[in-house]
Amino acid sequence: MTIKLATSLIAACASVFCAGAQADTGKLLLTGGVSTIEGAAGGGLTPWAVIGSNATAGETGASAFLTNVGTKDYGLNIYGAALGVDDRYEFSVARQDLNTRGTGTALGLPGLHLKQTILGAKVRVLGDAVLDSDTLMPQVAVGVQYKTLASTGFDATLDALGAKRSGTDFYVSASKLLLGQSLLLNGTLRATKANQNGLLGFGATLNGDESRYRLQPEFSLAYLLSKNIAIGAEYRFMRNRLETAGRAANLGNGLRSEDWKDIFVAWAPNKNFSLTLAYVDLGVIVPATTASRKQTGYYLSAQLAF
Repeated sequence: MTIKLATSLIAACASVFCAGAQADTGKLLLTGGVSTIEGAAGGGLTPWAVIGSNATAGETGASAFLTNVGTKDYGLNIYGAALGVDDRYEFSVARQDLNTRGTGTALGLPGLHLKQTILGAKVRVLGDAVLDSDTLMPQVAVGVQYKTLASTGFDATLDALGAKRSGTDFYVSASKLLLGQSLLLNGTLRATKANQNGLLGFGATLNGDESRYRLQPEFSLAYLLSKNIAIGAEYRFMRNRLETAGRAANLGNGLRSEDWKDIFVAWAPNKNFSLTLAYVDLGVIVPATTASRKQTGYYLSAQLAF
């Protein structure tokens, strides 16, 4: 059912792309954000209150993206699409593919890939980032993301830890655009059960119930160097609830997780294309198999938007 919904959304976005070749949309450069790793519009790691695509009020637009993240021990490929309606509603889909490399081998699962599908929806409920840029009013949006992990040889491990393979995140984002200062500030508060964004399942019941929702904040700052180049940084707090289950499984702190952060530059040579490059620090990810190395590396994402 999830794959069918994802396919339908991508097809809908493709039809809007065709229409976009004939109907120009009117959003300012980079004010729709870029595509996050989960498909929603925002920065690379965290959603903003902005609505994706170039569509403004009374218009329908779409975007599609490809992202590659490489760290010392892992590789992550992501693709997806989003539909923006009336600059108020956003519907998105993303497909993540994590290459576990040496971790999979250490677990006796060489070639292990963890694949996750994320279906998202967002609605702007307050303010307008551009029209309210000279006031204290931010743009506010609420969103939901339903995440499912595909079945792999890792299922038995998740079952032993008491982690589920699907979960739903809820979040509220507030974005404040200061046009005079060429600055955008964003704060997001997320309610989630996800371990490592869901790539290591949701919750854990081994040696205690860690399957309750937890609130985690996320922050972004972007500064416009010119009309088509922005630099910025993001910080995303990450749940560390899987470590308790790992200790019960005699893994010590081998399943510890840490906060995610990045420093990025986004370039939009025109209103239909943007390229984002970032230095990322994802902390430790399954340190039991990576000698507790920090997972630092690059993030590269290309987006088409109409």
